[in-house]
Amino acid sequence: MAEITRKRTGELLRKLFGILSKHPNGLPAREALAQLQHGLELSEYENGQYASGASRFEVIVRFATIDCVKAGWMLKRKGEWQLTEAGIQAYQAYPEPEAFYKRAVKLYHEWKSSRVDTEQPNAGDADIEPAEKASTITFEQAEERAWDEIEQHLKKMNPYDFQELVASLLRAMGYHVSWVSPPGRDGGLDILASADPLGTRPPRIKVQVKRVDQTIDVAGLRSFMALLGEGDVGLFVSAGGFTKAAEEEARTQEKRRVTLLDLEKLFDLWVENSPKLDETSRRLLPLKPIYFLAPEV
Repeated sequence: MAEITRKRTGELLRKLFGILSKHPNGLPAREALAQLQHGLELSEYENGQYASGASRFEVIVRFATIDCVKAGWMLKRKGEWQLTEAGIQAYQAYPEPEAFYKRAVKLYHEWKSSRVDTEQPNAGDADIEPAEKASTITFEQAEERAWDEIEQHLKKMNPYDFQELVASLLRAMGYHVSWVSPPGRDGGLDILASADPLGTRPPRIKVQVKRVDQTIDVAGLRSFMALLGEGDVGLFVSAGGFTKAAEEEARTQEKRRVTLLDLEKLFDLWVENSPKLDETSRRLLPLKPIYFLAPEV
C-alpha cells in the first residue's frame, strides 16, 4: 500500500461513494468496482496485480472500504455495498478527498480501541491490522462469489421448481401445505397453507410466488392483497424483490396482513430450516457449508 497516498485513497473512496449514492438500495460490489474503475485513469501501480493474481486496484479499494464500514458509513451484505445515512452525510461534509479518508480512518481506530482486548500486546501488533484486513477481504470475496452463484441458481430455476422450493420451506417451518398450483393459470395464488393438517385453525396462508427478475411495485402488491379475505395472511415471494413503496405498503397494512420475502430473506430461512428439509427438497437448492475463520474486523 506504500504506493498509494491518503489523498489518492480518498479520491477513490469519494468516487465510489458518488456511485453508491445513486443506488440507495445498494449495488453489487463487482458492479460498483467496475463502474469505479471505468471512470478512472489508473496509475501503472494501481493497474497491476499482486503475486497472487489479485487486482491491485480492487484490493486497494476494498482495504479502504473496511474503514468506511467500521466508521458506520457503509453496509456490506451478501456482496452488496450500500451507503448509510451517516455515509451520505460524511460524503457531503468532507468534499476534500484526504480529509474524507482521514475521517474514516479515525473512526475506524475509535471503533478498534473500543473493543475489549483481553490479549497482551506484543511486538507483532503493528502487523496485525493489515493481516486482519486481508482476512476480511478474503472472506468478503468468498461470500460475494457464493451468493452470486446461489442468486443466479434461484433466478434460473424452473418457475414450478421455485414454487415447490417455497412450499418445501413452509413444510419445514411446520406449516401444512394443502395446495400447490399446477402448471397453468393460477388466479394469482400459488400455494395454500395452514397451521394445522385440517386447516381448522386460523390463519389461512395464501402465497404468491414470482420467480421472474422483476421488482414488485405497489400495484402488484395490491393486486395480490385483493385476494386476501378476513383471517387470511398473505406471503409474497419475489425473486426480483420489492420497491420501497411496496415494502412500506405491506408494513403499514392494518386489515390485510402480508409478509414480503425477497431472495435474501428466502435464502436465510432456507438455511435456518435446512435440518428439517427432506432430501428431495434439499436437491432444489443444494448447499454445502464451508467454514472460514471469522474476520476480526
